[in-house]
Amino acid sequence: MARYVVYKETLVDFRDHLWTFLGSFAGIGLIGLLNDFQFTETDNVFLIGSFGASSVLIYGIPNSPLAQPRNLLGGHVFSAFIGVLVHWLVPGEVWLSSAFAVSLSIVAMQMTKTLHPPGGATALIANIGSEKIKSLGFLYVLSPVLTGALILLIVAILVNNRAAHRHYPKNKNWFKVWQRRYR
Repeated sequence: MARYVVYKETLVDFRDHLWTFLGSFAGIGLIGLLNDFQFTETDNVFLIGSFGASSVLIYGIPNSPLAQPRNLLGGHVFSAFIGVLVHWLVPGEVWLSSAFAVSLSIVAMQMTKTLHPPGGATALIANIGSEKIKSLGFLYVLSPVLTGALILLIVAILVNNRAAHRHYPKNKNWFKVWQRRYR
């Protein structure tokens, strides 16, 4: 059994790795390029760390329930809003605001069925990010968070569906399902 697990878990699918690389490179690259047009090298407002973790999910394991569009967009947006709100309500106590932001974000994502683990980092960044990030206030929710998540989603749809063995999103009618739930 150990030989089976070690063998199966270490198989390399070069095609899959190539598509993962192309998707994550294009997604993060586009966000970085947008950042370069808007800000100096030291600002990096659009390149938030949680986008790297989202890339692992939507390009590395695109069939995961946590990588689906609803989770990607909802998880980041709800968490960003909560992160900014908590930072505004609990100023000056980074340890407390950070703990509240992450914990409330997790619960909100569970309640809305938008669980996306990088969303916790998005909430945390609203509290521990640079002064440039903190000064955005609720604009942080729209840009960089929503804008960046949309860029990652568009690239994921384009790249993941170019390969015959990859399909994203898992449910092709995800937008219709999402509309029905939130009307």
